[in-house]
Amino acid sequence: MLLETSRLVLRRFRPDDAPTLSAYRSDPAVARFQGWTAPVSLDSAATLVEEFAAGDPDRPGWFQYAIEEKAEGRLVGDLGVRLHENLMQADLGFTLAGDRQGRGYASEAVRAVLDDLFGSRGLRRVSAECDARNTRSARLLERVGFELEGRRPAFTWLKGEWTDDLLFGLLADRWQRLTGPGTALPA
Repeated sequence: MLLETSRLVLRRFRPDDAPTLSAYRSDPAVARFQGWTAPVSLDSAATLVEEFAAGDPDRPGWFQYAIEEKAEGRLVGDLGVRLHENLMQADLGFTLAGDRQGRGYASEAVRAVLDDLFGSRGLRRVSAECDARNTRSARLLERVGFELEGRRPAFTWLKGEWTDDLLFGLLADRWQRLTGPGTALPA
């Protein structure tokens, strides 16, 4: 285990995660605004799980956390952090199984990672971006404290069409103000 919340464990991927990863990443609704195309075969998922498990959260580059629901001991999603070479900033992205969306798991996982990045690791900035049509992800980012910094019209060619990207940022001092004593972010 790398991080823990009241309902979740954020851990390394294990080989037995491949079938679940394949299942939720094969859901067309989950894949709609993501860079991969559904379905994701079991072989492809096994390769991804192997790559994710080999990552190092303390080194520059992407590290993918497996999001496990404690109550059922079940993989429910993943959260990626790309640590920059300067070790002072990162990008993040998240994916949650369709049947686990709307329960606050993604917000809980993102907050745990932000606490680690800003608190334990002393990062200065975390960025995120999403397809402008992905209103649920945009609302989640704003709910946990990110600020909308811009919109790039027709910036990404994705699944046969040009899409607008929304750019979000969160600075350490804002995170500290939002999460300091006596403050509470909405669920």
